[in-house]
Amino acid sequence: LILPSFRGGFLMEKDMTKGSPLPVILQFTLPLIIGNIFQQLYNMADTIIVGRYVGADALAAVGSTGTIMFLVLGFAQGITAGFTVLTSQRFGAKDTSGVKRSVANGILLALLFTVVLTFFSMISMRPLLHLMNTPENIFQDAYTYIMIICGGLIATIFYNLLSSYLRAVGNSQTPLMFLIFSAVLNVLLDLLLIIRFKMGVAGAGYATVFSQGISAVLCLFYIYRSMPDMWPEKHHWKLHAADSRHQLSMGIPMALQFAITASGTMIMQSAINLFGSEAVAAYTAAGKLQNILTQGMVAMGQTMATYGGQNYGCCNLKRIRLGVHAALFAEFIYSMIASATMILLLKPCLHLFFSGDVDMNAMIPWATTYSYMCALFFLPLCTFFIFRNIMQGCGYGFLPMMGGVSELIARLIVSMAAMKLLSYPLACFADPAAWIAAAVFTGVSYLFVIKKIGRELKEKTT
Repeated sequence: LILPSFRGGFLMEKDMTKGSPLPVILQFTLPLIIGNIFQQLYNMADTIIVGRYVGADALAAVGSTGTIMFLVLGFAQGITAGFTVLTSQRFGAKDTSGVKRSVANGILLALLFTVVLTFFSMISMRPLLHLMNTPENIFQDAYTYIMIICGGLIATIFYNLLSSYLRAVGNSQTPLMFLIFSAVLNVLLDLLLIIRFKMGVAGAGYATVFSQGISAVLCLFYIYRSMPDMWPEKHHWKLHAADSRHQLSMGIPMALQFAITASGTMIMQSAINLFGSEAVAAYTAAGKLQNILTQGMVAMGQTMATYGGQNYGCCNLKRIRLGVHAALFAEFIYSMIASATMILLLKPCLHLFFSGDVDMNAMIPWATTYSYMCALFFLPLCTFFIFRNIMQGCGYGFLPMMGGVSELIARLIVSMAAMKLLSYPLACFADPAAWIAAAVFTGVSYLFVIKKIGRELKEKTT
């Protein structure tokens, strides 16, 4: 892989403080959508190959760990995304030295968190799987898979950190190229380890970790070689108290927000698990399709974090508001398309996950109940991503975290009711209920935050 060397400044960055907001936002978002879809293919390739070549129980085992993976990997993604908010703001303020210092500080903090998170995740996996009512016939495979993922957290953490640094300065194309390369590698390794070497779910886990590690190494090498205005100098490689406070003040709430959301999805998964491995397998397959279709919403959120950070850094409140309006317009159209696609493609896509000896007539009712219900509520989900991430990009971490709390409460109430009544449709409604609650809370919070930013900027200019 040959990487171009551009000496003399940021040549792949996107300055989001200039130009019409909608085209700027869409231009930045499109590579993120493609990249996020390829990232979903990591786990989707695992589930398709495991389901077809190992069996439906193995698919259910991998799927039953999905919410735990979201807890652990989401915490890692949140903490690293929080570390890069400072970089985005300093880039918007044209502070090159500050950008380098924030990059070094974030890398050092990420190393510390990697050690702690890896240790605690690995010792807590067995009790968590028991707590979630994981069916006995899939327990050992689920435990094997999730332990491999947790053991390779360093790869996930540093890919997310380094790709977030690139996005913080407006470069969404380079992480996409590396992610596509690694996604293809992941599929090839899945085929090799699962089919050729008969490693089962363990092969899927090793393929995922190794492929993510390759992405991290490529991002690191690219920043070092091609972005001199971003790569720290020798004197930057130490923990700075002020930078650490700022990065932790953003990273910890963002990580907790993911953890809180994941806790709610784990409760929901516990409710789904009560209906047996067949329901878990169908729900898992439907969830993979939904995850792909909602990546446009996730990508828009990532875009708004960068957009908000850069425009907050240059004190342009009007442009922040215009950007939010443009994003809401784009996501309204996207949510309608995603809902229709979910309904149309569900049944054909289900056949990808299962071999011919599986009774699809038994699987389809479980999958359609969940998918059709969720498709009706994609609109509040996309607004939640916009409001949450614009606030985080502007340096406000507490209210977005409380949006996660509203998600947790909604999922908890609906999931507990579903377990009490043994109602699968009610268990499926836990996701839409959480999206509605979070959208309302973060929408109101955004109105409060934008007024507060206006007062702050007014005081600066008087």
